[in-house]
This record gives sequence, C-alpha cells and structure tokens, in this order.
Amino acid sequence: MRLAFVSFETLHHRDSETNQRFQTIRELLAERDHDVHCYCTQFWAGDESTYEHENVTYHAVSTGPEARSSFLARLPFVLAAANPDVIHASAQPPGQVLAARVGATLARAPLALEWYGDDGIPETRLTRLAAGRPDRIVTPSELVGTWVRERGADGDIVTTVPNPIDCDRIQSVDPGEDADVIYARRLDDGSNLESLLLGLAELRDRDWQATVIGDGPERDAYEDLTSDLRIDDRVTFVGDLELDERIAAYRGAHVFAQTAEHCVFPTEMLWALAAGCVGIVEYHANSSAHELVEGWDRGFRTTSEDELGEAILAAGDLEHREYDDRFVDYDRTAVAEQYLEQYRTLQEDHGVL
Repeated sequence: MRLAFVSFETLHHRDSETNQRFQTIRELLAERDHDVHCYCTQFWAGDESTYEHENVTYHAVSTGPEARSSFLARLPFVLAAANPDVIHASAQPPGQVLAARVGATLARAPLALEWYGDDGIPETRLTRLAAGRPDRIVTPSELVGTWVRERGADGDIVTTVPNPIDCDRIQSVDPGEDADVIYARRLDDGSNLESLLLGLAELRDRDWQATVIGDGPERDAYEDLTSDLRIDDRVTFVGDLELDERIAAYRGAHVFAQTAEHCVFPTEMLWALAAGCVGIVEYHANSSAHELVEGWDRGFRTTSEDELGEAILAAGDLEHREYDDRFVDYDRTAVAEQYLEQYRTLQEDHGVL
C-alpha cells in the first residue's frame, strides 16, 4: 500500500507527543513493507528534495522563511502527483488538513486525520473546518475522541487506536529490584506527584518502598516534600531511565500509580501494566488513564489521596506478576493492523478495492 503522511512538522523538527505518535505510525507500517512517504517541510541539509530514514521517504514540500504558506499552497498538487492509496494527515496545524483535503480530492484518495491532542484542541474556526474535512479521524483515547466531537466532527468517523508497546521486548528484559509502588513521568507542574506522596504518607505505619522515575523542574520540590512528609527514606528518585531500564523496574514493581492531571494516552502506564503491575489511576477530567483500568480486576480508579492509599493497600492482596498478556492487543503488530484495517475500510468506501 502506498501511504502519504502529511505533517508540516515532524519529530525531526521538534520533539512532542504528537510528532512521536505520527513517526511511530510511519515506522510501524514501513516495517511491514508498505511504501511510506511523509510530506513535510525540509529538516535535512543539502539540496536534495527527499530524505530516507527508517524505510520512510521524506519529501520537502517547502523550505525557508515562507515555509508554511508555500507548504499549504503546494501540498494539494504534490499529493495529487504522488498517487497514494491513502492520505494520512496530522491535525496540526489545521490549515494543512484543508490543503490535504484538496489534495485527496485531486488524487481520488481517502483522507484520514490523526488527532492526538497533547496540546489540547483549540476552539477556532480553522479547527472546526478541519474537523469536518476527513473521511476518518483517529484519536489515541475516548477522551480525545470526545474533544474532537465537541469541535464539530461527525462521531461516526471518529475511531480510537492506542499507542503501541512491544510485548516481546517486555518479556526479554529481566525484572529489576522489588518495589511496592512505582511512578514514572516528567516531573513538571502537571505531574501531580504530590497526590501519590500524600497517599503514601498516610501509610507511614505500613512497610513499603516506592520508586519515582523521571526528572524535571519540579524534582527538587518533590524531594523536599518527601522530607517534609517524613517518607524520604522510603521514596527513591532515580531520574530518567532508558526504556529497557524502565521495563526492568516495572517487572520488579507491584503497583504503578498514575496521578498526572493531563494525559491524552498513558503510554508509560501501559508499559507498566503489560509488565505485570497493578494499575492505580487518580481520575482527572483531562486524563484518559482511567480508560486502561476500567472493568479490569487489577486496576483501581481513585479520586482522592485517601482513596489512593486504600487502593495501594487493596492492591497488596493481588498476586505479583512480571507480564500480563491481557495487553497483547496493544502490541506493535496489533496496532499496525488496526491502522491497516482503517485504511482498507476507507479504500472500500471509496470503491478502490
């Protein structure tokens, strides 16, 4: 299948959750020998109009100080000439969605739209126009799907596909040191680690050890808080770790706690749950983390520090695991197939299969 991805900005331009997600999709499909192309602004040196990376061909639609305006003007004709089977565009910036729609019409190809929402979904005229243009909208969670519908998208074309994990990789990593509770996230003003620390402080009379993975501007403040709460001897801050190191930590831990206030998809929590952790989620209106544990007997949803502490105690009665095959549907192979199924359906709807 010849696939045309549209992304004015890529992970090579800027590291963001949206760009990470879109690159992962391209890599998943390229690994399965599909003909994957990405139409973007130039990020590589030299005069070549294309750049090969990880079996994906990047095309420079525009470059230079007028990159955005020329990108939007040229994109429809570039896509028409590319003759793709499916066009898959990122929702940001919304102007490129409108240009991609014209290109899809010229190319007689269906248009899918990836709406990740890590920066929120602004209420603007362009956003609403973009929401009405694609044949299919893919979001990482029901939370983002709701946001997209609120911006005017037809609910019948909105579907959810999660971020992927690698189940074989999890099973190949040896478990690390034992920990009763583990937390992992960048420690910034949205991490809300204080909820977990306050919940743990209520369990001072119990025997437990906790590990915090991650670094950030709030790390010193959180370390000071553990001292103020008199639990600093039982909470270990280990900083940033590579993925295999994090997997080892999850396989050795019993509970993974998710308390962040904003999360469009809890990828790190998913790695931990598949590595055997019991999941405890503090519910927040702008977080989708609770979606992973709803209806699961090894998952708890809480709304306060007291409930979080009670959930930690209850989780102690559950068996320790180092892998959970319940999450095999989130494996890279399964997620890639979900996207391919969406593309096939779009092609059938357009009468090209």
